[in-house]
Amino acid sequence: MKILYQVTLVSLLCVGNSSIAQIKNNTTLLAGQTNNTPARLSPVPADAAWKLSLNGAWEFSENLDKPASKPIQVPGEWVMQGYTVNAGETAQYSKSFVMPVWKGKRIKLKFDGVSSHAVVKINGHQVAEHEGSFVPFEADVTDFLQPGNNVLVVEVQALTISDLLACTSQYAAHTVGGILRKVTLFALPETNIADISLKTSFDKQYKNASLQLSTRLTNESKTTASAAIHYVLRDKDGKVVLNKTIPMDQALIPGASMLSEQRFAVNNPRQWNTDHPYLYELSTELIIGGKAVQENRQKLGFRQVEIKGNQLLVNGKPVKLRGVNRHSVHPLTGRSISPDLEIKDATLFKQANCNYIRSSHYPPAQEFLEAADSIGLFVENESSLTWIQHHASPIWKLWNYKDEQFLPYMISANLEKMQAAKNHPSVIIWSLGNESMWSPLWQKVQDQVKAFDDSRPTAFHDQCWGGFNNAGSKADIANYHYPGINGAAATDTMSRPTLFGEYAHLSTYNRRELLTDPGVRSAYGLPLVKMYDSIYHHQGSLGGAIWSGIDDTFQLPDGRIVGYGPWGPIDGWRRAKPEYWAMKKAYAPVVVKNIKDFKVVNNNLILELENRYDFRSLSELTISYRTNTASGTIKSSIGPHQNGQLKIPVNGSTAEVYLTFKEPSGFIANEERIVLKEAIATPDPLVVSLSLKENEASYFIRQGENRFTIDKRTGIISGADHQGEKILSQGPVFCIVPMNSEDGGKPNVAGETYQNNIYPIKNYPLITLFVKNLSVEESPEAIVIAMETTYANASGNLKYAFMKNGNVRVDYAIESKDPAAFNPYQYGMLFQLPKDFDQLNWKRRGDFSLYHPDDISRDAGTAKLNAKWLPAVEELGKPAAELWKDDANEMGSNDFRATKQQIISAALSNKNNKGIQVISDESQSSRSWLQDGHIQFLIADYSNNGSEPFYNTPFTDQRISIKGKKLKGNVTFRLR
Repeated sequence: MKILYQVTLVSLLCVGNSSIAQIKNNTTLLAGQTNNTPARLSPVPADAAWKLSLNGAWEFSENLDKPASKPIQVPGEWVMQGYTVNAGETAQYSKSFVMPVWKGKRIKLKFDGVSSHAVVKINGHQVAEHEGSFVPFEADVTDFLQPGNNVLVVEVQALTISDLLACTSQYAAHTVGGILRKVTLFALPETNIADISLKTSFDKQYKNASLQLSTRLTNESKTTASAAIHYVLRDKDGKVVLNKTIPMDQALIPGASMLSEQRFAVNNPRQWNTDHPYLYELSTELIIGGKAVQENRQKLGFRQVEIKGNQLLVNGKPVKLRGVNRHSVHPLTGRSISPDLEIKDATLFKQANCNYIRSSHYPPAQEFLEAADSIGLFVENESSLTWIQHHASPIWKLWNYKDEQFLPYMISANLEKMQAAKNHPSVIIWSLGNESMWSPLWQKVQDQVKAFDDSRPTAFHDQCWGGFNNAGSKADIANYHYPGINGAAATDTMSRPTLFGEYAHLSTYNRRELLTDPGVRSAYGLPLVKMYDSIYHHQGSLGGAIWSGIDDTFQLPDGRIVGYGPWGPIDGWRRAKPEYWAMKKAYAPVVVKNIKDFKVVNNNLILELENRYDFRSLSELTISYRTNTASGTIKSSIGPHQNGQLKIPVNGSTAEVYLTFKEPSGFIANEERIVLKEAIATPDPLVVSLSLKENEASYFIRQGENRFTIDKRTGIISGADHQGEKILSQGPVFCIVPMNSEDGGKPNVAGETYQNNIYPIKNYPLITLFVKNLSVEESPEAIVIAMETTYANASGNLKYAFMKNGNVRVDYAIESKDPAAFNPYQYGMLFQLPKDFDQLNWKRRGDFSLYHPDDISRDAGTAKLNAKWLPAVEELGKPAAELWKDDANEMGSNDFRATKQQIISAALSNKNNKGIQVISDESQSSRSWLQDGHIQFLIADYSNNGSEPFYNTPFTDQRISIKGKKLKGNVTFRLR
């Protein structure tokens, strides 16, 4: 088999004895190849009659000493199917198949990805050897096949050099080994089309286009052939746009190849872009002796990518990349996922207003690229090279990252992925590698990449400023990971476009905090809006990819869960998490800029709009409105990257306006709710009687049908009943919840800490030692009890007011002297209720005007406790619930135990609809959970976004220190 470089591995890194891999450097180019030509990758026929899928059931053995006899599914990882193959050992796959009757054909065998070293044999004859995990390769197997039954054997080693250079298995926290992607046998004529490359470009007005086609013909027969190529280009409706027959100037002798390079003018074609992913179909026929012997069909998009100054242009228009990083991952199948899931991923991110995917940290499957072409996603196609000279990969403490012996693998990883993806219009950037140190080797890689394809810019994921890992990359696009809010402004000083290849890291490493309070995830939205707003408004900032797209966890058959953790807006089961809805809002391509400071003029609501589409006018959208008195649609002609006004008819009785922006496909890009008139709160007419009694130990307050007991020693409400039914077991008592960045404590090299035996954090109120100077004041309006409080490591003042309107107000002023609490996540007053108060209802004023009904962040809702004890962090083998919000642990469901910020009211009730209601002014947060047999109910006067260390400003802006500060606040509640 022809491969770019013929490299022999003498031995590999042996972790046990810390010996360095000794790699014999044999980089002699194969005959007939230049140093920028990867191995042949034939177009696979579209006609099902000429191809045979070899996916499905194979036989397997963990080593060559035993025949392959155990069942295994291909594609698939062997570890995810319960098999173990150690470093240096060779697994063996075997597949028997019946050869179709393909007489007079050349038979090719194609693997779309094998991790990480493969030797392929047909009927005992070696036909191919390949190094590299996520790139396709093929072999000509014609001479080794026989009529009827044939045996295909693939010998696979994992943890070889390509795995180490890509940190493939290290990153996945398990050995990624096996035939990961599909296997196809297909037939071509003996003289055939070996390769087709296409490029499109436009004239200076970006109106008329040039279509450049490079077609390589190869004669694999024993006779000379005269050939012609027939090209037909059709639009989406089947109309012929181009019809050309190109005869070859000379005959093809046996064993020869010929490259035909043609350039055709195409007048005013429909352009491909993410807002209008228009695809043509190109048919390429090979004509031999006047007869068509081979036809290939492929989708084609007319688009041109170029860099001007510090901007990236597509079809002459500057673009902003709104994206995520994406791993190919599923909890049960690992890095090998189904074609349906590839398509679903593309669709989910498109529906979250993404227009860009970075394929971290290896090339995507063909099915994903086809979906991106079809629905309109820009793709940055990344080579499988990661952390070369980076602290996250410890091998570079042993190896020299400038050693030329690594260059063949680095070039091969780039060019082979390019050969596979070169004709996809969605691919607009070639990423050379992830988070590595630039060196002369990378410059040579870049030179080879540019020689192979100069129609797309390159990126290299280092740091383009600062001292960390910044070694002067010469890639076309500058890169910076994890900027703060000032990062976008800094890009305007750069001469190149600057891409935030990773930014706005989802909370992940504060794993115990996340298990305790999923509401940390709700806090992600507003900082992301601020961050992307800054990116959008700075010219030099090309855009960014949120880290990351999908939870990267693997449920191994032995019961372990490994990986980096829950860092995706969608989880491994493809369920939306709060960050998904936040991303959709932050990336909204239509922004209403004055939701809170709108104007009404002449019975028209005047809204200021910003069109953030790169290519779409708002005239293409269906803009609908609905009020309490009317509904309708409105037209707008605001162009891409332009601002304008929208006028909606209203009248004196209009209270609210619901506004929807729907794309032509039917997808809702954004929706808003504009409140013209706030609902007037009806004064509570409730007036209750108040009385106070006491004995040596306690005060007893009657407030209508409520009865409270206050312990004179501690000042704590030790019980509260409503109509004789117990509501409060204790509280409220002041509580400080410290920040907690615990990741579970598992030893790791580079942050891989996911494990299934960590548990949520219990939070308790301050331990009250005693109170003194109690005072009681009775009036017709209220009974007020005030005191000085002394806690373990804290002191302050407390005041209860039992009011005739049925409310109870508790004021506090407390200073903590506990160093462990000086950096709080939350603080406020904590109630305790019996376990049966298991329903939460709330109303709040969120950061956004509308929320998805499945989002735990929604402005109003009902959540049930549904606590569930788990022997691990999550259930194995299946999603715990249909919706992520309904997953639960021993503290309750995600929805129930999540912090609800900016509350207007929050209530807990039991099956009798009895309970407690807290009334607030949108400045407080509520959190409820089950602990020690009681429902805990925290009303926090302070709450921040959690302890995630990889996302700084604006995410961290709310963090404070309370050292030496007296904390003041209050809570107002009533029993009902």
